[in-house]
Amino acid sequence: MTTRTQHIGAAAAVGDSVEDALPDKERVRDAAAQLAEAGVEYVLSCWVDLLGVPKTKPVPLSAFEELCAGKGPQFAVHSISMVPELGPADPDQISLPDLDTLTICPWDRRYAWMFADLYIGDSGKPYELCPRLALKRQIDAATEAGYGFLFGFEPEFIVMRYTADGELRKAFDDDPSSPRGERLRRQAYGYDAEFSLDAMAFLGEVGDALNELGWDLKDVVAEGAYSQFELDFGPTDPLGAADRVVFLRTLLKQVAKQHGLFVTFMPKPTNGDWRSGAHINHSIQPADDRDANLFKNGDGAWTTTALHAAGGILAHAEALTALACPTVNSYKGLVAKVPGFEGGTVTWAPTHVCYGENNRSAMLRFPQSRPAIENRAADLCTNPYLAVAMTIAASVEGVQESISPGPPVNTSLYDLTDAERESSGIRRLPRNLLEAVEAFDADPLAKRVLGPTMHDSYSRYKHDEWHRFHTHVADWETTEYMRFF
Repeated sequence: MTTRTQHIGAAAAVGDSVEDALPDKERVRDAAAQLAEAGVEYVLSCWVDLLGVPKTKPVPLSAFEELCAGKGPQFAVHSISMVPELGPADPDQISLPDLDTLTICPWDRRYAWMFADLYIGDSGKPYELCPRLALKRQIDAATEAGYGFLFGFEPEFIVMRYTADGELRKAFDDDPSSPRGERLRRQAYGYDAEFSLDAMAFLGEVGDALNELGWDLKDVVAEGAYSQFELDFGPTDPLGAADRVVFLRTLLKQVAKQHGLFVTFMPKPTNGDWRSGAHINHSIQPADDRDANLFKNGDGAWTTTALHAAGGILAHAEALTALACPTVNSYKGLVAKVPGFEGGTVTWAPTHVCYGENNRSAMLRFPQSRPAIENRAADLCTNPYLAVAMTIAASVEGVQESISPGPPVNTSLYDLTDAERESSGIRRLPRNLLEAVEAFDADPLAKRVLGPTMHDSYSRYKHDEWHRFHTHVADWETTEYMRFF
């Protein structure tokens, strides 16, 4: 029993009510029997909040059938999830599990996991602040337009540990500390065989779990920062891809704890680190032929469909980036060069709104190895349901309206002058969270994809996040200014 890899057709559709979305009773009974035989004791039916964090109330297996009938625990989602449109006198929400996502947790088989959608308790209608339902609506709209999608993320993360003295260290980094606490500038850690082997006790257990889940793990990559890794696995449908990101973040943290470690998805934990990203790859298929690919033709050339999809994404690039790079820290990684950078002089991160053929300095890369568009301006702090929903909507708009992405940029954007970029009409990616959220505020497609209430709630939270950061006096400022002025 593993997480389903495809949510196609009716399984992805948004029901008008809880009753419409209830799973078949016989199927529920069969699942309960399988869980009991497997020794499962508790089931976690997880809805996802505005920031992409799973929330749940574990229920004993004896309550599984009630849970799947919509009679399980209810939630005052509005009390904890940054959605102030409801108050303490308003009805709670029903968390209705998606039986297609039922899986036994590989790190502890006493527990099973399901993803859930949210419905309003008094009316039974879909809750307008459920990110998973927002994605389902875009999948439905794309299907009606004749399109299906495949998505895959490239998740990067850094593994940490505490020393016996309580000092925070990279988990797989055996360089001794300097007496003054300084770090020498070193070569890049990427692809290193020794450090890959050092990490395999942890990473191998993660890989075994992903293979058990049927995710088609391709490889494990030692990335450029010390103790930074990437997992590459096969693509799947949009809802399955978003579910995978949330489940993977949980799986990584749980397995890490069993090894005395912890995992951070923060894009830039320290100044010298390479950025941790989560590039979003997607392609389009005909809705009635999921084995076809509309991005490349028979001779391997990119099609006008691919170009127009890229044009749609670039037209909404800033708003999409507010969802795919959602934190203050995200924008510390979207730069060309970093002083004291370990292992090089440039970051290989995207900096501008354009596309290129295998150009990693552009927001969108048309990779030579697969028929998919890679959005490099994304990291694992994203709410994947919202980022994928916006990507689908922008792509469909681009295809339907034949939006041109302009000519490809096949030279490093780091080497072009500002004048050269401006003359080519190349925009900067947002340089901070405020710029991104202001673009998100003004983007009509973002408002349609999220709906007015969720769009407003996301904007409010991110403006507050920026304000809290902007009014905080950082150590850099005191070091730079305290004694100088």
